[in-house]
This record gives sequence, structure tokens and C-alpha cells, in this order.
Amino acid sequence: MEKSLKQGYKGYKAYDYLVPGEDYKVFNLAEEGNEFGEYIIPLTDEQEKFMDEIIAKYPMISLHEHPFCFPKPVTDTFDYAREGRSFTAYRALAESKWDCVFDNMMDGCCLITSKHGWKWNDVIYDLGLRLADISHQDFLIKCEKVDDIYRAKAEGKVAWVPVIEGAAMIENELDRIDMLYGFGVRLMGITYSESNGLGSGLKEAHDGGLTHLGYQVIDRMNKVGMAIDCAHVGDNTTLDIIEASKKPVFISHTGARALWNSKRLKSDEIIKACAAKGGVIGIEAAPHTTITEKHTTHDIEAFMEHFEYVKDLVGIDFVSFGPDTLYGDHVGLHHAFSANLSIKQAFVKQNGEGKAPSFPEVPYVKGLENPTEASYNIIRWLIKHNYSEQDIAKVMGGNAIRVLKEVW
Repeated sequence: MEKSLKQGYKGYKAYDYLVPGEDYKVFNLAEEGNEFGEYIIPLTDEQEKFMDEIIAKYPMISLHEHPFCFPKPVTDTFDYAREGRSFTAYRALAESKWDCVFDNMMDGCCLITSKHGWKWNDVIYDLGLRLADISHQDFLIKCEKVDDIYRAKAEGKVAWVPVIEGAAMIENELDRIDMLYGFGVRLMGITYSESNGLGSGLKEAHDGGLTHLGYQVIDRMNKVGMAIDCAHVGDNTTLDIIEASKKPVFISHTGARALWNSKRLKSDEIIKACAAKGGVIGIEAAPHTTITEKHTTHDIEAFMEHFEYVKDLVGIDFVSFGPDTLYGDHVGLHHAFSANLSIKQAFVKQNGEGKAPSFPEVPYVKGLENPTEASYNIIRWLIKHNYSEQDIAKVMGGNAIRVLKEVW
């Protein structure tokens, strides 16, 4: 199988309008490709043709990515982040099959003025520089409505949706939601793993649920047309959000706790509540998240076991994919930023009882190393396992579009 570039890509590279070394500090960045060697699921010629037909007909959407290049070595990310200028992997996205990507920016790595992140000025700095770069190119379309997704697909481009993973930086200023919407943000998490003024994050031992301010934020997001994400939110707070929201919500990147007892994954109760409200659960592939007792080595088989569990639990209409991948050493990034990304607390057993099953650390998640590889292998896995055209269309984008039409 040979990769081809989307027809809308004309060769632009991040910050081409500036002079390297003069206008910004230069870092040695990971290649816009595979750091550890490419793995593509093999298909027969007939299956390859079927894949091409599906991709040509239906929008392909990733609900959660970080589609920019990280430094080599990844420990340079501390200095890289302080510059506030992340480099979108345009060419790699042009090689991908995604028509729309939800870009979660630098999230907990956004340390421009703070050691801990999630500050309003830092988030705006990060967002503003990315918007400036995107304004100088014409391959990524700033996506503000569902029609932009269809337009991107028709033009051989990618619809780009800026996302904020946690809402700590709005503090007690409800109007900041409107401001972020004005900047183009169309999905926001209520908490990251830490609690904030809105509710409890998933790493907390005690989850007090949605606060009064939290209820106000949910109402304002519903009114302005910003989608809600509960991926990093504590259990009680997530249930409160789903009940309070007048619109369906996303759990953009997670897995099934029934398969692996980790705080980072969601219980059957939460998955069912999200689906009952019409929401969508995206399955994630960040290193060492969606593993199972059957597949303790994290790879696409473990990832897809979570997908099939959620699909069987609530139905094919309520599950999709938010791989949560990037271009660079993702495992190394987790080691370097463990505190900022709440790795230790988020990945422990939910009930805290007994000893969690051991699992091998992988250098990367085979089959899902970065957004490009994920875009190929998820659909190829579905085809190889005899999913129908209709069901593939739903989980690869149709389910997300259904929710976005209602929320946006």
C-alpha cells in the first residue's frame, strides 16, 4: 500500500511565513511520520478497494489528537512549550485519512508562564500562535460548523477543530466561554484530571460532583454551542454533567473500565448514561491506557477490544475514536510530564484495592503510533473484521457528526 497526499495540500510547513532562528527558536523536531517504524494492517486487494470506496464517500473524524511535532529528545518539550509555538504536522495530516481532527493543543504541556499549566494567558498564547500559523495556509480549514467538515472532505483538506482539554483557566469568568468560542474553540473538557472550580477530576479520591459554577458553565456551553467533553472528569461529576446538559456530550478519549480497572477509563454506568443522552464515546490509544487483561501489551488489538466492548454495551451509534496520538515519542512525553498530565494518579485502579495486573511498558502503541497511522489502521481493522460499510461510516465519523449537528 502506498500513501498519497490529499489533493488540497500544497506543501506549506508550520510557520513558513517566519525566519527560523530569527523569528523563533529552532528545535530538532520529530519527523512527520513514524518514529519507530511503520506498521500497516495488511488487507487483500478486494479489501483495499473497499476501504478506498468508504473513505471516498464518508467523512473520517478523529475526536482527539495532538497533531503537531514534538522535539527530539522529548525532554526538550519543556523549553519547546515555553516558546509557545507548536509545529502542526501538515504533511503528515495530508498523508492521513482524517477529514476532520479535533486538536487538543498543548494541554498540560502548555507551560509558557507556569510550572503547572492551565493558565488563561498561556492557553490564549498557545491558541493565538496556532491560529496565526493556520491563517497563513490553506490546507487546514478552521472548522466552526458541520458544513466545514464536508467542505474539507470535498476539497481534499482537513477540518481543524481547536479544543481545550480542561476548563480550569476560565476560573469564575463565564464570559471566557464565549471568548473561546469566538476564537474557534468548539469542544472543551470540564476538568482535566485535577479538580477545578467546576467539579472533580478523575484523579481525585473524593468526587463532590458538579459545583454551582459548573452547572452555570454547562448551561453557557449549551447556549453558545460549544460541545462538552468528560474524558478526564471524575465519575460523579461526569454523571452530573450528562444529566445537566440539554445536549449530548462527548467522552472524547477513553475506554471501558470493565476491561481494565483504571481511573482513566469509564464505568459501564457512565458509558450507558452518555449513550442514553445521545452522546458519543471515543476510544483512545494513549500509551498504556486501553489495555486489557487479555491484551496486556498495548497495541491496536487491545484498543479495539475496548471499542467492541463499548459497541456491544450501548450500540454502534454511540461509539467512535479519539486516539489521542501525536508525532514524536509519546511514552517519553508521559515520563517527562507525568506530574502535569496526572499519569500516576489517573492510571491507578479505580477502587484502589488489591494489586493491579502487571503489564509490559511499550515504546509505542503498535498500529496507533501517530494520527496518520491511526487513520489507516482503525478502518483497516474494521474491514478485516467484517464490519459493514454502514457501521464503519458511523464509527469513523457519522456518530460524531450526529452529535455536532445537535450541539453546534
